[in-house]
Amino acid sequence: MSETLYFVGLDVGGTSMKCGIVDDAGNSHSLVNLPTEPERGQEAGLATMAEAIRQAVAAAHLTLADIAAIGVATPGLGDIPTGTIVDPPNLKPWKNVPVKQYILDTFHLPTTYQNDANAAAYGEFWMGAAKGVDSMVLFTLGTGVGGGVIVNGRIVEGRHSHGGELGHMKIIVRDGRWCGCGRRGCLEAYASATSVVKRTREALSAGAPSSRLRCMVTNLDHLSAREVFEAASAGDELAASIVEETAFYLAIGAVNAMHTVDPDMVVFAGGMVAAGEPFLARIRHHVLENACAIPAAKTEVRFATLGGDAGYIGAAGCARQAYHDQRRR
Repeated sequence: MSETLYFVGLDVGGTSMKCGIVDDAGNSHSLVNLPTEPERGQEAGLATMAEAIRQAVAAAHLTLADIAAIGVATPGLGDIPTGTIVDPPNLKPWKNVPVKQYILDTFHLPTTYQNDANAAAYGEFWMGAAKGVDSMVLFTLGTGVGGGVIVNGRIVEGRHSHGGELGHMKIIVRDGRWCGCGRRGCLEAYASATSVVKRTREALSAGAPSSRLRCMVTNLDHLSAREVFEAASAGDELAASIVEETAFYLAIGAVNAMHTVDPDMVVFAGGMVAAGEPFLARIRHHVLENACAIPAAKTEVRFATLGGDAGYIGAAGCARQAYHDQRRR
């Protein structure tokens, strides 16, 4: 093994897998993308994970002998202690996939396993927006709302691997909107990109005036959250009200997390980050209005900085942390 310590970070998504080599200082040395193709089955998926690792090592001009440890992150429900994907909605028909054991048996290297949102949170904590702080909360904004919580430099996994499921905190107690999880009133049902589109469609179908959106979108089935945010920026009143509501809901989620964890920082990641500083300013405004005075004044609210690379960097960072923990014992 070379004097420099290198770690593999593998971030498995429903469409593609990102795998990169990250050194002990957090510098990335390679990045490869391979299609996940979950429909081919979990055995093919595991083989693709191994191939992604081999390609990333080769692209960094290293060998497996140079690698100190491997970190893997996957979406959906997983059993973190055993390293098993349980029943991931984005990786059908995979079920009860022993990822950690497979990687261990294939490469004979120390291996860690994490939920993808937890890994992204650790990436932003280690090398991104929250670098240098002690604790942070990450909200990932996309088709759904994910999350990760870091306290004292450690991911809060929870007793049953459900720590940081921030998208499913209840923000409406009675008669809330239906969430993709099958329950009502979750943050995800109000603040995801999917919800932005759904609420806009409902308003337009109900006859709400919005000339810009109606001109932009001839078929409501093809409406995107990006188009709603663009219309809001151009002065469309309906789009602006949807965006303002979304900022409010995200702020309520942030305030609940702040009152629970009392972190140094709350970070928002995902596609809606493209909405820019005006959107972040509205989230901050509602945080200040709804949080207790001390966390409101002392908790920084920021956008993420690593983009789509947070997952593989965080997965490598988790492997690095476990490696150093073991050496200190």
